[in-house]
Amino acid sequence: MHKNQYLIFSALFILLVSTIAHAQEKILHPKNEFRGVWIATVVNIDWPKTASDNVEKEKADYLEILEAYKKLNYNAVIVQVRSVGDAFYPSEFAPWSRFLTGKEGLAPTPYYDTLAWMIEQAHNRGFEFHAWLNPYRATFDLNKNLLSPGHDIFKHPEWMIEYGGKYYYDPALPEVQAHLTKVVKEVVDKYDIDAIHFDDYFYPYAVPGKVFNDTASYRKYGTGLSLADWRRANVSNFVHAISNTIKESKPWVQFGISPFGVWRNKSKDPKGSETQSTSNYDDLYADPILWMDQKWIDYIMPQLYWSMNNPRASYSKLVKWWAENSNNAAVYIGHAPYKIRGDGDKSWNFATEIPTQVDFARSFKNVSGSAYFSAKWFMGKNFDVVRLLEENQYKYPALPLAVPNLRHVIIDKPQVVEYNKDSIKYNFTFKSPLNTRVRYMVVYGGEHTSKVDINDPSKIIEKVTIKEVDGKITFAIAGGKLNLYKACAVTFIDYYANESSPTTIDLKKSLKNYIPAQPNENR
Repeated sequence: MHKNQYLIFSALFILLVSTIAHAQEKILHPKNEFRGVWIATVVNIDWPKTASDNVEKEKADYLEILEAYKKLNYNAVIVQVRSVGDAFYPSEFAPWSRFLTGKEGLAPTPYYDTLAWMIEQAHNRGFEFHAWLNPYRATFDLNKNLLSPGHDIFKHPEWMIEYGGKYYYDPALPEVQAHLTKVVKEVVDKYDIDAIHFDDYFYPYAVPGKVFNDTASYRKYGTGLSLADWRRANVSNFVHAISNTIKESKPWVQFGISPFGVWRNKSKDPKGSETQSTSNYDDLYADPILWMDQKWIDYIMPQLYWSMNNPRASYSKLVKWWAENSNNAAVYIGHAPYKIRGDGDKSWNFATEIPTQVDFARSFKNVSGSAYFSAKWFMGKNFDVVRLLEENQYKYPALPLAVPNLRHVIIDKPQVVEYNKDSIKYNFTFKSPLNTRVRYMVVYGGEHTSKVDINDPSKIIEKVTIKEVDGKITFAIAGGKLNLYKACAVTFIDYYANESSPTTIDLKKSLKNYIPAQPNENR
């Protein structure tokens, strides 16, 4: 080979290796990724730890959850605020939850708006707050003595169907759909949430030997459809109504649903997955594919609570199926840490099962995050799995991407008014943007104003919740976090989760009326 040809070949080979390594690094440590955790309140699964906890302990335990998952570089909490016709907030439509205060209908003492406080604390730590509601489940058992006189089971018994040891709202009744829509609207209107979240409870899971008796409703409203198609239409009409209600009130609030992990089995539909399982479409009368096709939801989070190679429903086949069959919505994957060393499938005995699942999901371009059920399983237990995630998959922070239906370009970029450093912190003041409602600002570190790579998650210094006062945004960053760098870049994150272009700052200067260098935006 000629010397020049050899040099060209060597250069191309080095470039190829570098490109592959960079691509692998981006997959291993993505800058943009949803990392959520479900915080279940029903029967005190995660929080409060007991229904008899006092307010001070409740608050301390909630903050402990936030701090634990912030340390693990998570960025979203999915908090159950309505589980069985109740509320973790003062509501016109439901009594206070007994899982919060020990007695249904009893407000916290000393009083506080629990939901407002939870949202504020989550935002202060850089988390998105997804308000998780179970719309159709009215009770957890048949013991009415535990319920408040203000519960719908007493106010509207005609709305209820008893099935499998619980009461459910009848999804077919127009008055039920109208009522539950008001429940959601109240939360959206009153609270600064980032999303409304439903899980997999639509029509209930089948109980052997039991019949969900909606015969009267079917006779009245069936309109010639088969029972199965009619039930699916009831759920889809409700999902559509909730979507419209959210977007009419606050267009930036996401609507996400976490369905059971199987849409349909291939044995029932050639478009289905290679699984032998309960399914959304045939058993729960839910059609997530339709919801995405119609753009009624912003994200889908299928609960893939199986091991990588489970013979009846494998995680690997289902991630691929959802990646190939999802559209118009962000795709996040629901994981099952509750199964670690506690399942008949012995794959869960290996600490590497969930880290392997995360790596596999990341290999699909349109899968953009994960969530975990539930919070308690990575707190005080499963330390080996936590360590693997902390040292590998979640080594660096990440920012959730705006979901497909909410993406747009932010025309504003941060304008510095003043920057200075004192003995313990760096102080920043920016102009409030004219055209953007800002949720957070993100600070990145770098070696020079021309060398701040905002695509490198290892350079994320802080995600700051901002408050605007008199047309200005002011915040401080601890000196220990920025002392390692000579420059930084700052960006806006709007309420839709879009990120602006950066403005760079020379940290070796300390000026009033600061004029920033022209940035290398490196986007």
